[in-house]
Formats: sequence, C-alpha cells, structure tokens
Amino acid sequence: MASTPSPITLPRAPKVGMVSLGCPKALVDSERILTRLRADGYAMSADYAGADVVLVNTCGFLDSAKEESLAAIGEAIAENGRVIVTGCLGNEAEAIRARFPAVLAVTGAHQYEAVVEAVHEAAPPSMGPYVDLIPQADAGDVKLTPRHYSYLKISEGCNHTCAFCIIPSLRGKLASRRIDAVLREAEKLVAAGTRELLVISQDTSAYGVDVRHEERMWQGRSVRTHMTDLARELGQLRTPGGETPWVRLHYVYPYPHVDAVIPLMAQGLVTPYLDIPFQHASPSVLRAMKRPANEAKVLERLKAWREICPDIAIRSSFVVGFPGETEADFQYLLDWLDEAQLDRVGAFRFEPVAGAAANALPDPVPEAVKEERYARIMEKTESISAAKLAAKIGRTVRVIIDEVGEPDEDGDIGATARSEADAPEIDGAVYLRDVSADLQPGDFADVLIEDADAHDLYGVITAAS
Repeated sequence: MASTPSPITLPRAPKVGMVSLGCPKALVDSERILTRLRADGYAMSADYAGADVVLVNTCGFLDSAKEESLAAIGEAIAENGRVIVTGCLGNEAEAIRARFPAVLAVTGAHQYEAVVEAVHEAAPPSMGPYVDLIPQADAGDVKLTPRHYSYLKISEGCNHTCAFCIIPSLRGKLASRRIDAVLREAEKLVAAGTRELLVISQDTSAYGVDVRHEERMWQGRSVRTHMTDLARELGQLRTPGGETPWVRLHYVYPYPHVDAVIPLMAQGLVTPYLDIPFQHASPSVLRAMKRPANEAKVLERLKAWREICPDIAIRSSFVVGFPGETEADFQYLLDWLDEAQLDRVGAFRFEPVAGAAANALPDPVPEAVKEERYARIMEKTESISAAKLAAKIGRTVRVIIDEVGEPDEDGDIGATARSEADAPEIDGAVYLRDVSADLQPGDFADVLIEDADAHDLYGVITAAS
C-alpha cells in the first residue's frame, strides 16, 4: 500500500511595508507599486517589525516636505534597517545615500519597474507552481484609500515652467495615459465599490495635448484623449446599484475648453466641483511666477459658470510672500478674493525650493511679512467660507458617508460625511447626528443642514441610499 505523501509546505510570502508621503499623485504611485508587488506574491505589512523590506515613497516639492521625507527614511532605517527609497526626492539619490548609506536602493518618481526590481533583489519573491497557480481577486488592486473613493491618475508630468515649481524636473513633461486605459480602470474601480472618482494629474486640463488628443475606441465608439471627452465618459459610469458615481476634477488649469465641462456638471454627470490652482491674482506677481495673468477674465468666467451651474464649488490655492510681492499686490489678491467668492481656499507661504527659478528673483519678502500676510488671507477666506456655508442652513444637500461612529451613552450614532463641495482630506466635512446603525461608508444620503461654521456643516439625514 502506497504511503500518503507529506503535505507540501508553501513558502512564506515576503512582506513589504510602505510609508507614503506627499500628494494624491504619490498615493496613486504607491497603490500601483503595491498592486504589482502583490501580483508577484508579496504580502503587505502594517508595521516595521513584520516587513522584510520597507518602501518610503517620498515628496520633494518643498524643503519642508524634503525634511519630512528624510525623517521618514531615518525612522524606517532605525526601525527596520532594510529600506528602499522612491518618489520625488529619489531624484536626489546622492544626497540620500550620503545621509543614509544603509538604504538598499533609491529610485525616482513613477519608476515602477525599478522599484519592483529593487524589492525583488532585497527580498526575492516566493515563486513556484504552488504559488503561481493561486488566482488573484478580480478587484485585486491594492488601495490605500477607503473602498468608496479612488484617485484616478490620467497623466504624469507637466509642460508648464512656473518659477516656484520643480515638478517638470522631477516628473518630466506631460505624458497622458491612453483614454481607453483610464476608462477601463475607472470602470473596474466603480464595479468594485468606488462611488467617488477623484481625477488627478499635474495638469488635468492639458490631458491629451502630448498625443494630439488621439482617438481610441471605447464601448464601441471613438473617444478623444481630452478632458471634456473623459469627463463625459466618466459621467456614463454607474455603480452596481445603478447610481452615478461622483466624478471630481482636480488640478484644472482654466483653459477655455474647461467651459465645456460646466454643462456636464449641470446635468449631474460630473460633480460640480473644480480644483483650480490660481496661485495669485496680482498681474505682476503672476508674471513673475510665469503664470497666466488674466485674472479679470477669470472672474467673468466664474460668473458664467455659476449661471450655468449655480451649485458649482471652486477650490484653489494661493502663494503669499512670493519674491517681489508688494503690499499693493497682496491687497489686490484680497480684493480679488472678495469678488471671486471661492468656496474652498488653501494658502501657503512661499518657500524656496532647490532648483526653482524663483530662488534667483530679487526682493525676497521677509518671513515676518509672510506670516502676517498668511494670517490675513486665512482670515479673509474663512469669512467668505463661513458666509457661504451659513447660506446652506435649511437646505437639503447630497453627501457621501466617510465614517460612522460608535453609539454614545444614549445610544445615538454620529457620522462624518462630505458634500459635493468637499474633496477628501483637503476640504470640510458634514457632521451628522442620529444616524441609523445600518449606515455604511460609501452610502449616499440627503441631509438637511441645521448649522454651519467657517469650514464644516452639521445636519441630519432625510434619506439614504
């Protein structure tokens, strides 16, 4: 009688830890790297101790971000010792190796193959017929965001030469993804549970310029590699429950063709939200920044957009203390904000970045003046935001649920949500009282707004789906 064969012991999958810093575009890079590694048989580690190798995806945009990245590298080396560095700061490989000679490898931004190769060398994958035959899940992409929203990167790089920015030197010129590939990814994400797509790139409005807006076949029809075509097609997607997912457009430069997207918002196909990096309003500062200096035309277009889609929310960011910025320039910006009435505004103090052309400009603004101007612009934008949010009291708005809390001592449950005017992590929230225990993150709900402050809304659900 033949003996029973001994059970085959599958090799342990090597584990990878990830520290992801910087902007949503870097987060997408991290997701792609981890997706590829999991397909190669790696497992993920939630802590340093359990990882065979740690990836640190760095940010190198500002000096303060560089210091944060360097601190993260140092912590990973101290806690684990086996560290691979990637991301924007990876372009400064010599400086990283000089400070941290123990790093195993350094790669630059969006160098996915190089990162994966470095991981293979540092912690070889457990390959073999018993491992390779294990199927991957249909919706197998690794996600670092909650299940109900996903970032959709449509291009890399940028063709602008803004004086304060080094993105082109870090990520290169504009390189658009094929529109059919982008739409296929979006379709898979929505089918897997995504209810909000956040479209990101360095310049979303320029999508397809590098490929002359080439056409590709999608769902039996030809579509251009163009922002408006992309927005229109994304608006045709439906969740498994038949609802239209939110489609939120980020990093949109106000080129003329952006006007064609506003009717799609009015029709409910695209979320009525535009993230536009204006950076300043003073013509002289914009020229020094090498930015378009047509702020008056922008005000006219904002008015026209609001006539087409009254609920459109505009968010932007501004630099204060740029070299040569006078008090008159700054006051011009404050007055422009009074007219523009933007819904969400972020501001940051100018900070020299190694390699940026702005570093050579004359008349630097003293740090104390930067701080004073920063405080004034934040006070101005908070007052505008408070008035806009107060006007929503008594209205019913559509929200998406981000988090549902635990019952308090009275059994009441609260929840955190966002309206169409609120992008995750950067804008405000809608705080809900007395929600049902059945409510889940990703649910849509209609909410009666009961109160507001300078940043957030407060209300109660009237209907959920």
